Amino acid sequence: MSRSIKFFSALIAILIFFSSCKTEFEKIRTSNDPTKILTEATKQYKQENYLKAQSLYDIIIPFYRGKKEADDIFYNYAYTHYELGDYILASHYFDSYAKTFGNSSRKEEASFMSAYSNYLLSPSYRLDQTYTKKAIADLQLFVNNFPTSDKVDKSNDMIEELRAKLEVKAFEEGKLYFKIKEYQSAITSFKNVLLDYPDTENYQEVNYYIIKSAYLLAANSIFDKKKERFEETLKYYNQFKKRYPRSKFLKELKSDIENANKQIKSLSV
Repeated sequence: MSRSIKFFSALIAILIFFSSCKTEFEKIRTSNDPTKILTEATKQYKQENYLKAQSLYDIIIPFYRGKKEADDIFYNYAYTHYELGDYILASHYFDSYAKTFGNSSRKEEASFMSAYSNYLLSPSYRLDQTYTKKAIADLQLFVNNFPTSDKVDKSNDMIEELRAKLEVKAFEEGKLYFKIKEYQSAITSFKNVLLDYPDTENYQEVNYYIIKSAYLLAANSIFDKKKERFEETLKYYNQFKKRYPRSKFLKELKSDIENANKQIKSLSV
């Protein structure tokens, strides 16, 4: 037998082998037998073949809805999405499970996993923070609903981490406005940082940017608004100096404040 014939014979044998394996799974998947499909789905799930298990659960969920098997099916189904990295649907199905099976002993776990899936969806601070905010809300709800859970400390740590991310984003947005010389927007943005995060470690630096933005806004204003805006700059400065009389930022603002005072005197004549 020539080499080419041997090669093609081996190739055909391999194809027949894999075809028969696929056919066995497909036979069950297309059998329209909910019992067989559920048994196979459970088998695939335990073997961590989550994609196959999920495809089978998709078929039988409508049949088992409202039956005793539904608890395990919906629970496993949510986890297939989580294990496959589809955290959007994982969060949705964990939340759905917790609400549907309110008396289940796994409600607490499902509620946590729904929030945790959103936590995993939280992106870099540079991107849209919709999932960050959702994760914070869901984690806080979990803490409120399950105050004795052993996951409370972890949830609080994640909330703190996510809030820190939002704070960085807000601070960086203010700095961006400052950089592109949108000083009024910068002032508003930095003020919001102080309102939303009053315990921020960047409190002094944020105030520095508010004062500096106010000064540059005044300096670049039309004549009729200069005096009022320089006076506003001094108001911000004096409030900051009263609270932090030894701040390193006072020295950096010294020349601006001296000029602001001169401008006010000149404009008052």
